[in-house]
Amino acid sequence: MPEISKFYGIAIYMFIGDHNPPHFHVYYDGSSAVITIKEGTMLKGSLPPQAKRLVKQWLELHRDELLNNWNRLSISESAISIKPLR
Repeated sequence: MPEISKFYGIAIYMFIGDHNPPHFHVYYDGSSAVITIKEGTMLKGSLPPQAKRLVKQWLELHRDELLNNWNRLSISESAISIKPLR
C-alpha cells in the first residue's frame, strides 16, 4: 500500500487494485478511516475532529491528483506522491 502523502502526523495511503468507489485510507495517532475522493464521505472508521478537518482541506486541494493516482493504481502503475498540507 503506497503512502502518497504525510502531514501533521496524518498518513494517506492507497491500495493497488482496491474496490470502488475511489477512495483513500487515512491513519492518524491510532485512528483510521476510509474516505471517498469525489464526495469526501467517510466510508468507515473515524478520525479526531481536527485530523478530519485537515484531511478534508487537503482533499479539496488535491482531488484531481487523487483521482489520477486511483486510475494509475487500477492499472497497476505506481502512485505519485502528493504534496502535504502546509
